[in-house]
Amino acid sequence: MRQLPVRAALPALRDALDRHGAAVLAAPPGTGKTTLVPLDLAGLTRPGRPPRRVLVAEPRRIAARAAARRMAWLLGERAGGSGGHGGRVGYTVRGDRRAGPETVVEVVTTGVLLQRLQRDPELPGVDVVLLDECHERHLDADTAAAFLLDVRAALRPELRLVAASATTDTAAWAALLGDAPVVTAQGAAHPVETVWAPPPRPVRPPHGMAVDPALLAHTAQVVRRALAERQGDVLCFLPGAGEISKVAALLADVRPPEGGGTVQVLGVHGRAPAEVQDAVLAGGAGGAGGDRRRVVLATAVAESSLTVPGVRVVVDSGLAREPRTDHARGLGALTTVRASRATAGQRAGRAGREGPGTVYRCWAEGEHARLPRFPSPEIAVADLTAFALHAACWGAPPEGDPGLALLDPPPAGALTAAREVLRAAGALDGDGRPTGRGRRMARMGLHPRLARALLDGAARVGVRRAAEVVALLSEEPPRSWGDDLPAVWRTARRSGTHPYAARWRQETRRLRAAVTGAGAGAGDDAGDGAAGGAGDETGGAGPDDDGTAAGIVAALAYPERVARERAPGSYLMASGTRAEVAGGSPLRAARWLAVAAADRPVGAAGARVLLAAPVDGQTAREAAGALLRSAEEVLWDPGRRDVTARRAEWLGAILLREQRLDAPDPERVRAALLDGLRREGVEDLLEWTPAARGLRQRMAFLHRELGAPWPDVSEEALAAALEDHLPGGARGRADLRRLDVHRLLTALLPWADGSAAQLDEWAPERIEVPCGSRVRVDYGGERPVLAVKLQELFGWQEAPRIAGGRVPLLVHLLSPAGRPVAVTSDLASFWRDGYRSVRAELRGRYPRHPWPEDPATAQATRRARPRRPAP
Repeated sequence: MRQLPVRAALPALRDALDRHGAAVLAAPPGTGKTTLVPLDLAGLTRPGRPPRRVLVAEPRRIAARAAARRMAWLLGERAGGSGGHGGRVGYTVRGDRRAGPETVVEVVTTGVLLQRLQRDPELPGVDVVLLDECHERHLDADTAAAFLLDVRAALRPELRLVAASATTDTAAWAALLGDAPVVTAQGAAHPVETVWAPPPRPVRPPHGMAVDPALLAHTAQVVRRALAERQGDVLCFLPGAGEISKVAALLADVRPPEGGGTVQVLGVHGRAPAEVQDAVLAGGAGGAGGDRRRVVLATAVAESSLTVPGVRVVVDSGLAREPRTDHARGLGALTTVRASRATAGQRAGRAGREGPGTVYRCWAEGEHARLPRFPSPEIAVADLTAFALHAACWGAPPEGDPGLALLDPPPAGALTAAREVLRAAGALDGDGRPTGRGRRMARMGLHPRLARALLDGAARVGVRRAAEVVALLSEEPPRSWGDDLPAVWRTARRSGTHPYAARWRQETRRLRAAVTGAGAGAGDDAGDGAAGGAGDETGGAGPDDDGTAAGIVAALAYPERVARERAPGSYLMASGTRAEVAGGSPLRAARWLAVAAADRPVGAAGARVLLAAPVDGQTAREAAGALLRSAEEVLWDPGRRDVTARRAEWLGAILLREQRLDAPDPERVRAALLDGLRREGVEDLLEWTPAARGLRQRMAFLHRELGAPWPDVSEEALAAALEDHLPGGARGRADLRRLDVHRLLTALLPWADGSAAQLDEWAPERIEVPCGSRVRVDYGGERPVLAVKLQELFGWQEAPRIAGGRVPLLVHLLSPAGRPVAVTSDLASFWRDGYRSVRAELRGRYPRHPWPEDPATAQATRRARPRRPAP
């Protein structure tokens, strides 16, 4: 303990807490902030001091367990004591409590801390709360900090609060804690060399959860290079467990460089088996020159939450995972993003904890400055349903801003969507206040959707089956088990030694206890005691088969995701989102699905079903009853391009049944027709005669050139004008086609001030040319065009001007065959400069037509000379 760098900062930290009651501790990873600081604040490192009870909140279960074990080891003890229910250092995570009356330092997850605050905001017996890794900006940690500040302000001003950050960006936290002092601990001053190792060829950027296999292959190759070029263990950062498995497979045959020895490849992530996590944290025998070296493939959990002994080299893939929520579709998922510069710095620092180290970055040096400075705070991008429930139970205002001390306010749209979900689940009442049911849901250690499914599902299918299915939904099963939820359920039951199955059984026991109140209770400290007995199957026998039970529980959790088949393999969810089932899946045979897990790949219009259960229509209706609605509707149907009048019933966006209305309200029909005109446009729905089209073009020209009083005849303007000119009794598109459009346009002319009488003068339909012909003017383009044969304009020195002399006509001069030979609005210039070349080119081709030397004085004609009679 004496060698940990944070020791030098402890006097300043104790002084800051004595004077202010709160402090921000900035200490790089590996300095001892997670392990030595709590022990010191509890008085366990200073004999003779009265002990203080310290609660340490970690963002991840794996970090909470590891921190407790490390602190207990420093004291020469085991976390939780020899029997798991005592000892001076313990921990509590969801489903696993190792603490007792003798516990002085208890490490919990931030989720557990939130539940304790909801049960008893005073946190009786706790003297200090340390929020660890607050720089990661997890939503639960931000929420817990806000609640603790309320507790200090209103209930327990003596409660001490430490926000511990692995970065030096602490100003915002200091301000949030009431201008709290910032105490900085210096890390070990070991230099870290940066090696830029971009892929030899461009790789595809991350897309949704997908990562280009070429980047993973390159990362594995960089690991091999690092083993050959540097000493010590290698820590490789990857975005998720799937990528860890793929890179591990690519390194299956890895061998150390010349000199013998072995290489052990380990993977550490939130779902890794406990024995693997212990092996990673225990260190190896490689060191800087041992015979056995380790390659540890890790997710973000190893950035700052865990210290991996023996690491002297870091390989950074440059990718991370962040949550994203599509509130419009009710879909949430993790997405792969480029790691921020702050994250890259955290990862690099892991190489210099024990001595000089090296970081290999799998991107070019020039890209580094373009990376985001910090990762996105979770409150800005995540699903806020659980946050909204915690805030409501804490007493936050039911609408608008929750009024909590947060570094970043929650997005208003996301918060509104979250509150709507809670109202539908019965967790909030109509006024936005938490119900008794909602308070119970907040204490269950589940997302509110799953808490609702557990409570309502227990009454429908029995406690045991509801708990088993909800446990499956609370942690995504291995993808290799398939997408059929009932089949996945059966696999979990018979997979006795699989790490996921072990966690599933443990969570099932906790949830059964949470419903029945048996065992350790329904809250954060629920342990492993099963909830057997007569109350275990509360709710009656329920459905006979597990498949139906799985569908009921999944539909209760995600009612807006019940989906009906619209084409083979394609479904429409009640939310309105199209969902696709993979080819070969047994789910494709189902008419209805309860979709438990789905994601929407970036750029895709629909969702991809990851886990679902077949259900029948009646189950879908009952589970998603809040989405049922029926009404008479008269609307414009874009598919039919006509008015639809029907009495219909929907489940969200799914049309269940409809019946035609024979006598719909005429005013509603009129509104539907006008809506169709706005959607489709008057050009498509009305019958346009050549005369009507020409008149509209002339009116548009005058409006464009002169403005008022000449009316706007654009699509939008004409659709609006039809509100006053749509005939009574119109029932559909056919009636629109019978409208006299020319008459409608004529009625729109400015008759009131007499300007309409000048239409033919200001925008003549035809122009008389020198030969006597009356040629139609084309107003369809940007400028009005007079297209006429060249010989018919002999003698004209200037093109006519219209719109009161403001706009010259653009003359298209045509050959005798009617093909364009020149375009001009300056005839005098054309006769003088351009005519000669046209005459030379065409006089031989059209010898019967006149081609005078001086066209400006020649006689215009539209006739050709008669053919000479044959000799």
